[in-house]
Amino acid sequence: MTVLAAAISVLAVLLVLAAWRNDHTISSDEGVATAEVLSAGRLRSAVSFVTPDGEMHNPRLGVLYPTNLVAGQRIDVEYARSEPDLVRVAGRDASVAVIPALSVVVVTWAIAGPLILVLRRRAQ
Repeated sequence: MTVLAAAISVLAVLLVLAAWRNDHTISSDEGVATAEVLSAGRLRSAVSFVTPDGEMHNPRLGVLYPTNLVAGQRIDVEYARSEPDLVRVAGRDASVAVIPALSVVVVTWAIAGPLILVLRRRAQ
């Protein structure tokens, strides 16, 4: 149980670190465009936008930080010019991932902690 809770915690931390890395990649080579939201969901939203070179992009993994988007909406996005499929909603960054990741860690240990104690007592 301890290993499972620790693994979930590590994955949550890695998720936040990956978000910060993506933000750094975007910020270090940033392009800005107006995108149309093609589909919107809590965890994934698809967008389509045109870069200054006239290329249409529809990132297959969607846009980063997609909360509160609506299909058909036009939004500003920031993307890595060297990697236009890496795109986030303008004005949002990895800080929005911290609270959900922290919540996962807290809930995981809130469940695992008592279970670990019960299992240890039974083992004695």
